[in-house]
Amino acid sequence: MIDRNVSLDLMEFIERDILPRYSAFDKAHNIIHVSRVIKRSIKLAQGIGADVNMAYAIAAYHDLGLEGPRAIHHITSGKIVLADARLRKWFSTEQIKIMKEAVEDHRASASHAPRSIYGKIVAEADRDLEPETVFRRTIEYGLDHYPEKNKEEQWKRFMQHMESKYSSHGYIRLWIPGSDNEKQLKEIRELIVKPAKLRELFEKIYDEEKENYA
Repeated sequence: MIDRNVSLDLMEFIERDILPRYSAFDKAHNIIHVSRVIKRSIKLAQGIGADVNMAYAIAAYHDLGLEGPRAIHHITSGKIVLADARLRKWFSTEQIKIMKEAVEDHRASASHAPRSIYGKIVAEADRDLEPETVFRRTIEYGLDHYPEKNKEEQWKRFMQHMESKYSSHGYIRLWIPGSDNEKQLKEIRELIVKPAKLRELFEKIYDEEKENYA
């Protein structure tokens, strides 16, 4: 059981009908990823006194839009929430509207702050900032989506992503002060300014992951 405060029948529905859809996505957005986002969302919701059922469902739906174009997946995910009449069994019309907006607001590249605490929860939970996890997901994404690139080209793509998203001038934003993510983002930023050390980590993870694509 994920949490004793989560509705059992909601959990059964999500695990049966929603989570399996993630098996079609790349390694950076698969069932392991969404399960982690769910776990962190519930923990954050408990910590601030938010509705754990809403937080759970939002996390479960947040990346379903990857069934369509990635660039607008957050918008598509919101539409999926709004269109899924089955959610009315557990949530009111107002709650579903908040959930739709939260899903839309989860992207790290969003230009505005999430519109509700639920958007902040899923946005924060979606940022799995354990350093090795961040590095591995970035490498996995490169191997999945740019298989034609050699190791050096993957390294350049990896570094460009680190700089644009996670560096001190990157676009990632954290919305809940005092979260574990603050400390972990600091560790990532310290490594970004030490490219030799970061290259060592890249080489290790790249060689491990490359075996899965042989």
